[in-house]
Amino acid sequence: MAITRRQKEILDFLNAFVTRNGYSPSFEEIARGMGLKSLATVHKHISNLEKKGLLDRVHNRSRSIDVIPPGTRTRSSDRLPLAGRIAAGHPVEAPETYESISLHDVVGNRDCFALEVRGDSMRDEHIVSGDYVLVERTRTARQGEIVVALVRGTETTLKRYYSEGNMIRLQPANLEMEPILVPATHVSIQGRVLGVLRKYR
Repeated sequence: MAITRRQKEILDFLNAFVTRNGYSPSFEEIARGMGLKSLATVHKHISNLEKKGLLDRVHNRSRSIDVIPPGTRTRSSDRLPLAGRIAAGHPVEAPETYESISLHDVVGNRDCFALEVRGDSMRDEHIVSGDYVLVERTRTARQGEIVVALVRGTETTLKRYYSEGNMIRLQPANLEMEPILVPATHVSIQGRVLGVLRKYR
């Protein structure tokens, strides 16, 4: 993707700064280093580079600008503009914002994977067939967490986890379905759910 001469200079500055200091510069340091008087101009350049998939950053955290290595860059950034907040009750004012959001903001640095949901056993938790669950890879779970469980070494299922003595109860969120009760030795936790993605079209 084409970038302007100024954007290329900012990328070069970021690379040199991180190499020299071991951490990302602040907007103020970028402005000083590039001879820019306005932080708004810095923000505009950084946001444009981010939209082009050349930078990644964690919003609301300082010194979090990362230059994405050329070999891993995609045609577009995985970040989406966070246009504000929307009311599901009474309407609220919708001010313009300059934030964005990505899957990294949800999962952080955790070891995660996604699964497509089949079936409606978790529908009362608003997880329905066709949804995608974001799962943190783990072998342990706390009472009541929604987990991906391997049962008897052959079947995986998405349920709420409850340890009851030497038994495990895998509880569906659907009143039409019965819980799965199995010996603890027959259940292996593969992950716990962090979030849900739904596509309407």
